[in-house]
Amino acid sequence: MNATSGLRWAALALGGAFACLGSAHAALTEADFLDDLPVVLSVSRLSQPVNEAPAAVTVIDQDTIRASGFRDIPDLLRLVPGFSVAYTRDNTWAVGYHGMADAFSRRLQVLVDGRSIYSALYGTVNWGELPLAVDDIERIEVVRGPNAATYGANAFLAVVNIITKDPSQTPGSFASVQAGEQGMSGVTVRYGGEQGDLRYRLTLSAQTRDRFETDTIDGHGRFKLYEEAQTYFINGRGDYRVSGTDQISAQFGLSVGDWQAGHSLNSDEPTGQNVSAQYFQFKYQRVTSPDDEWMMQAYFSRNNFDAPNIAQICLDLERPIPPPPLPPTDYEKVPCPRWTATPARYVATGVFVDTGVEQLQTRFNLEFQRNQRLAPDWRVVWGAEVRHETVESLRYFDNRETLDGTLVRAYANFEWRVRPNLLLQGGAMLEHHYFTGTDLSPRLALNYTLAPGHALRLNLSQAYRSPTFFEQKGNWTVYPTVGAPIQLFAPSDPLKPERILSREIGYVGHFPALRLQVDVKLFHDSLYDYINNSGSPGRYTNRDDFSVRGGDVQLSWRPVERLQISAQYARALIDADASVDRDLEASAPPHVFSLLARLELGQGWQASTGVYYSGDMKWLSDGDATESFTRWDLRLARRWTWQGHAVEAALVGQSLGGDYSEFRDANRFGPRGYASLSLNW
Repeated sequence: MNATSGLRWAALALGGAFACLGSAHAALTEADFLDDLPVVLSVSRLSQPVNEAPAAVTVIDQDTIRASGFRDIPDLLRLVPGFSVAYTRDNTWAVGYHGMADAFSRRLQVLVDGRSIYSALYGTVNWGELPLAVDDIERIEVVRGPNAATYGANAFLAVVNIITKDPSQTPGSFASVQAGEQGMSGVTVRYGGEQGDLRYRLTLSAQTRDRFETDTIDGHGRFKLYEEAQTYFINGRGDYRVSGTDQISAQFGLSVGDWQAGHSLNSDEPTGQNVSAQYFQFKYQRVTSPDDEWMMQAYFSRNNFDAPNIAQICLDLERPIPPPPLPPTDYEKVPCPRWTATPARYVATGVFVDTGVEQLQTRFNLEFQRNQRLAPDWRVVWGAEVRHETVESLRYFDNRETLDGTLVRAYANFEWRVRPNLLLQGGAMLEHHYFTGTDLSPRLALNYTLAPGHALRLNLSQAYRSPTFFEQKGNWTVYPTVGAPIQLFAPSDPLKPERILSREIGYVGHFPALRLQVDVKLFHDSLYDYINNSGSPGRYTNRDDFSVRGGDVQLSWRPVERLQISAQYARALIDADASVDRDLEASAPPHVFSLLARLELGQGWQASTGVYYSGDMKWLSDGDATESFTRWDLRLARRWTWQGHAVEAALVGQSLGGDYSEFRDANRFGPRGYASLSLNW
């Protein structure tokens, strides 16, 4: 059976399973009607059920991750209302929330176990080199809205908090392998154990991806894209219980990548890219009671990206005056003609030398946090943090100097139960940033319980996004073999931070008799001092104000015991003048929808289907205007026990409805499939 017929078989099997659902009945128990709402930690740093959180939040748990069939972490955000996700190129991802999405994810804060992976160089999230396996994720909590009162600058539009599995959840050995079309393969091996008061786990993984279709057609005709990426990593965690109240936790991760990226229209590509990332994280925690604990955490991270090739690229320049004498060159071959005189002007066609991309980033972070119950109706969390960041890049700063900065922040969040059905919450982050000085990000929220299981939320908050090193100090200059250097980007005048004022009305409803949970959010955000670039050379400036308004809806429904359905819908409208950014309004797709349905077929079989729709949109930076698409994914899996070991085999088909474009017109994502096998022992 070939891959295509296999995918068709999986689609038919899944369709038949859903068709048979109408005649399937499962016994209901009392527990089915008493399921609690999810408890989250990421909104205020206090443990809260979602109906008492001060902001909208989505939880992606292990079962959802497995049923989706996604093996890359950014893909999982397609399950969150309002998120736009696309693979760009060079093993990078574009992720945005309610528009303003570009190749760098500049307005999202992304954390892994409390460790920020937001890049200070140009504001990207280095998803591709993250030393973390999907199999090691316990859950992902996504705060849908500004949350600077809790996590500071850059928690601007949303916060993605990835929480990994505790070593106590991973005893014994685990192995998982995947192989499929379009160059997709992977292997992950994990071992967990305990010795006395020590619990530990260690994971090794190797992943290969080649995401693009082999042949692509755009305005230049048919060409080939090369996007093979091989990434290897190891990570580990150990928890040591010092006493009945104290625990020490240590984590580390190392990754290296050998990536190839390019296309056949440029003879200088594909280019080799060498990436590496390392982190070390330590935490000391004392818990004297469920409402009284303190924590001290420190981590260090280092990210290195090196594309060392020297490219000679043809460049056309027009000058209204005669050209200067040609400078001496050490290059043996100049593939383009040098100068051609025309009646009106002189046209220079030469080469410039791109010495490749080499960039190094480091971060050291130290944090203290204290959680307390001050009175029966009062809880508070407060803390302080200091962070030192360094960046180096010859290409982006035109020198080999190390740029650095230190930020300091202090925060507090409180929860006051005024009455049994009324919860008042507030908080603020006071932060001094190395570029923009001191800012205050406050939040005030009110949660009112209308009836058991039904809560109304009002939320008013303010957040900031500080400029990145490249936005503030970027100096990108190319050096032709003919003529003077050309400055593509120049350092900016002192920039103010972007500011957002967010107003939110939310409703969380739990209908036990219907087995239904509903989360609705309406919002109106005003953004000030938007940072964008213009001119020649490019230089970042603060622009005019604009607004974003709309709503999110997410629901979780279990009509019968064997079927679980989660669905999300979002609509956002950006009202911005062309002087801010002519593409800004089009960056928010008018409609975004996703659905994931899981059906237990019996005897260990499970079928799931995912539907993902996005309306027309314009990706910012170097992205294109992409047409609306509907993507269909299917997964058929079976779990069983073999010689006492848990085994799961799965067949996954992606984009079965046909091709669609992501980020650029040439980025075609077509039907493909893979098989996976996992074993616990």
